[in-house]
Amino acid sequence: MASIHVIRVASCQGSGHAPLALAVPLPHVIRAGLCLMGHCPGHSPATGSSTAPGTVLVQEPASPEVVEAASRENSQCCVDPLLAMEQKDVIRQELGSLHGIPLFKSFIEGWPQVKAFQARPDDLLISTYPKSGTTWLSEIMDMIYHDGDVEKCRRDAIYNRVPFLEMKVSKGPSVPCATGVEQLENTPSPRLVKTHLPVQLLPTSFWEKDCKIIYMARNPKDVVISYYYFHHMAKIHPDPGTKAEFLENFMAGKVAYGSWYNHVRGWWEKKQEKMLYLFYEDMKKDPRREVQKILHFLGKELAEGTVERILHHTSFQEMKKNPAANYETMLPTMMDHSVSPFLRKGISGDWKNHFTVAQNERFNQHYQEHMAGSDLHFQMEV
Repeated sequence: MASIHVIRVASCQGSGHAPLALAVPLPHVIRAGLCLMGHCPGHSPATGSSTAPGTVLVQEPASPEVVEAASRENSQCCVDPLLAMEQKDVIRQELGSLHGIPLFKSFIEGWPQVKAFQARPDDLLISTYPKSGTTWLSEIMDMIYHDGDVEKCRRDAIYNRVPFLEMKVSKGPSVPCATGVEQLENTPSPRLVKTHLPVQLLPTSFWEKDCKIIYMARNPKDVVISYYYFHHMAKIHPDPGTKAEFLENFMAGKVAYGSWYNHVRGWWEKKQEKMLYLFYEDMKKDPRREVQKILHFLGKELAEGTVERILHHTSFQEMKKNPAANYETMLPTMMDHSVSPFLRKGISGDWKNHFTVAQNERFNQHYQEHMAGSDLHFQMEV
């Protein structure tokens, strides 16, 4: 595991807010420090005294030996085009199969550790099919767990505050090997845990420990469009091809985590007293009602002013400009926001701007066939 140092990132909210503290592998700390100190191989010394939003501030100066070592490795604080191309080949993955479910090969490598994961009785699991409001729900839950304290919820990036259970990043030129299980083992209780696993692959300890689970589902037409753009910017995914090609793969379940139909139906049929099943479209229509539903599920009461603060802080507009929630702190070699922002639109019904009439008719028929016999229903727009 790479050495981790804590750094501060100047807030994108302006000078009135404290810098965001993030845990970053040491090599990236060195690169950022080299740039600010004027030692970066690709930059000249910085001029002026102001710090632009998002600039990385290293808490401890690098020694001459560190500078020399980093320069010797040709480390850079920015993304060199050639380096990005080199890393793109390393990070993008073809999918393997885990018990019949398409999944990233690095995640499959880490599966024994995930399968053996030991949940704690006070863990709360946030489960979704990808691109179904996972980060939104995670931010809401972290706010609830911290009684609406906005500053506490800016203590770290959302992917560190709510670790991703099955995540495993293979070692590359600038990517340290890391797993969600390791993160969770070092997270104090009560823990929020994120997963995209279908219900049949969830580690048995979550059922054995009787953990509370919140599942959020989103209509498949919006999911497929969001997932398509996510494939372009999140470099772990295989190349999505054209929108039409990706739609075909999605309908056939040939994307990471497999069939959307099987995923949402599997979790729906597993519903029980300790599980809350939410819908993205309901959250868009009436977030206050859905947050109250979550509070009731948790057996927790919050003052009206605290609920208001949570609703404001977790609105799409606020989250989009919050570096602790919008994934902008992720390395651009892993998520390229210049291609598409992680928090893109956050609306229901965007599929209408992308589906052709023929595609919509075919998808509707496919949906009817695969959802036949289920009492699970989705709103295709709000």
